[in-house]
Amino acid sequence: MWTTLSNADEEDVAKRAAIYARVSTLVGQSPAMQLDVLREYAARRELEVVAEYVDHGVTGARDCRPELDRLMAGARQRMVDVLLVYRFDRFARGVRHLVTALDEFQALGVEFVSYSESLDTSTPMGRAMFSIVAALAELERNIVVERSVEGQRRARARGTHVGRPRREVDELRLLSMLDEGQSVRAIARATGLSRTVVERVKRERRVA
Repeated sequence: MWTTLSNADEEDVAKRAAIYARVSTLVGQSPAMQLDVLREYAARRELEVVAEYVDHGVTGARDCRPELDRLMAGARQRMVDVLLVYRFDRFARGVRHLVTALDEFQALGVEFVSYSESLDTSTPMGRAMFSIVAALAELERNIVVERSVEGQRRARARGTHVGRPRREVDELRLLSMLDEGQSVRAIARATGLSRTVVERVKRERRVA
């Protein structure tokens, strides 16, 4: 549970810290080491640990992690000043997820500390490291986009259809309905096809 702060002056109030830990399997792994290290770190910095969140048996690749989701909800409600994690890969699914989360924390005024990587976004060095991580994530995105575009170009050059597979179309039926003078909208409604598909058949017929 989150604790409620008194109305003491801000400089006299310890920063509120939340700890997040994760283990991938329920067998043979324990979050105790992560929690002990982060509790000691919080004590050295005189941070008040107001909440601890642990995802047990949850792989880092999963988009939905119950305790991480609870943590993010609390951060968005401004119930925490500092987030402590043992290592990047205990928190983030990858560089892109890390950068997105850090951007959100920055907007919320929440400091992020990764103990193993010595990243603390409250310090100039930590902010510089975050800038480097963000630049690497942007580079990764650009490379993925370039590869995707090049792959599509090569596929088209080989005559391969790119995109969602085309639906099977009874063109004889469509042509018959067009000959009967039915509108594109009426044909689409009767056949369950999109108007775009009917328009394509109609256009191809004109070309032929």
